[in-house]
Amino acid sequence: MTPSDDPNDPNDPNDPNDRDDRDDRDDRDGRQEQEERDRPETAHRAAVLGSPIKHSLSPVLHRAAHTALGLTDWSYGRFEVTEDGLPSFVERLGPSWAGLSLTMPLKRAIIPLLDEISDTAAAVEAVNTVVLTGDGRRRGDNTDIPGMIAALAERGVTAVPSAAVLGAGATASSALAALARICSGPVTAYVRSAARAAEMRGWGERLGVEVRTADWADAAQALRFPLTVATTPAGTTDTLAAAVPDRPGTLFDVLYDPWPTALAAAWSGRGGAVVGGLDLLVHQAVLQVERMTGHSPAPLAVMRAAGERALESRQ
Repeated sequence: MTPSDDPNDPNDPNDPNDRDDRDDRDDRDGRQEQEERDRPETAHRAAVLGSPIKHSLSPVLHRAAHTALGLTDWSYGRFEVTEDGLPSFVERLGPSWAGLSLTMPLKRAIIPLLDEISDTAAAVEAVNTVVLTGDGRRRGDNTDIPGMIAALAERGVTAVPSAAVLGAGATASSALAALARICSGPVTAYVRSAARAAEMRGWGERLGVEVRTADWADAAQALRFPLTVATTPAGTTDTLAAAVPDRPGTLFDVLYDPWPTALAAAWSGRGGAVVGGLDLLVHQAVLQVERMTGHSPAPLAVMRAAGERALESRQ
């Protein structure tokens, strides 16, 4: 989870409709990024890397956690890093660096640069967290999967007999890995091509999940499962909103901006439980903070509140 696999990727940065009053904020973001880069090496440093990266909420969440935990000697920045630039960026990291968060397109590109990788990350071939140890080793992990499980558990969803996944790609494979732990029956993936169908069945075999595939034209049927996980980009599921059943189960829509999606709003309107992308983002960030800083538990409520304020400011 190419940039198109990430449902929360921002719009084309060259789109004039996406610039207007964001220009000033982007300037501030650039200054903040430079300040993070220039921060003295005596601080404990961490950052999120990816491309595009300017609208990432990770700095908001991690900095809120550091403040709440009293970690005044920690900093957390963000850096625009492409796949080609990743090796040199990692090699230049000094001894003050404690951790990295990886977003697209770096979650797989980072793997050859690591000394070790967790079983969770290896299962989906995706690393979103790197812990840099005192002896210089780089340990890769994936907090997206346990973050999904924790977000669902927070809403009381700890086991389901079956589930549906809308979409394919890296986010969908992480969803399958999470469902492998809480779904006792088959998972039906609604996809747009035979190639995507084969990909999802392959992930199912690897993760130990019985995956059935169906054509996207029948995606409305996905809304009748006990748990529906939407992993598609913004706007893709809008036409499904009218098909939400009278008594829906639980919807996990991994988008957080814009929020609510048309599907999530219709689902809530029918009385169904909704887990959103901010829930996932916060829960995976909690795990990152704990792994990078060694402080546990990380302040979930504080981090969520900071994320909500940041999203409100974008409206």
